[in-house]
Amino acid sequence: MNKKIGFIGCGNMGEAILGGILSSGILKGENIWVSELSSDRLSELSKKYGVNITNDGKEVVKNSDIFIIAVKPNIYPVVLEDIKELVDSTKTVVTIAAGVTIASVENIIGSDKRIIRTMPNTPALVAEGMTSISHNDMVSLENLEEIKTIFGSFGKSEVLSEYLIHSVTAVSGSSPAYVFMFIEALADGAVLQGMPRDKAYQFAAQSVLGAAKMVLETGKHPGALKDAVCSPGGTTIEAVKVLEEEGFRNSVIKAVEACAKKSKMMSK
Repeated sequence: MNKKIGFIGCGNMGEAILGGILSSGILKGENIWVSELSSDRLSELSKKYGVNITNDGKEVVKNSDIFIIAVKPNIYPVVLEDIKELVDSTKTVVTIAAGVTIASVENIIGSDKRIIRTMPNTPALVAEGMTSISHNDMVSLENLEEIKTIFGSFGKSEVLSEYLIHSVTAVSGSSPAYVFMFIEALADGAVLQGMPRDKAYQFAAQSVLGAAKMVLETGKHPGALKDAVCSPGGTTIEAVKVLEEEGFRNSVIKAVEACAKKSKMMSK
């Protein structure tokens, strides 16, 4: 990629994106600028990744073609006000925060600027992220391909209309927490049956990983994959029966619904 990329703020998610870009080889550290308020944090990032560092977000904008704002949602207005005079038609602005709409960014820096809203999730930290990409009308197909390349460096990405962002938050952004709870519950059940806890977590987590991979790689309906495990009168269908009786699927659906509802409230 023949571009320079910047990060205004670089916490866990910002560093996951930065690490993905560098490990994939699409850019070298010398073509990346990072700003942070903490000099210690900047020194750490410089030593680890060989990137350019600064305490000033304006320097990031000046030296970048694409810059990612990786700060907390409540800090976005402050950052945008600070840099708005430097953002022109040659720059691409990328957001990664929940509740920060494209319109809210346009209201500060102008609707004539290239703005892309993304929603990555925490598995990006292990190069298995899932990211949604939405954009305003100023973004070209070429710009979009560049962003897909960046976010594809640490997982998968899909371009979606912004109105679907609440569904994305519920099914992808927040869902790792649900899955962690499921893995913990599976492990607790195994411990109850006598398995050592460290082994229980390994068996549970690897089974979830493998099941997810089967859905992605076979293209089969999850219900069909479930049916293939359920032998007539066997152990699995007995467990499935209990999950249905206890409202497992209904609970998950309600959780996704509640998450999406909260996401909508945060965007108002």
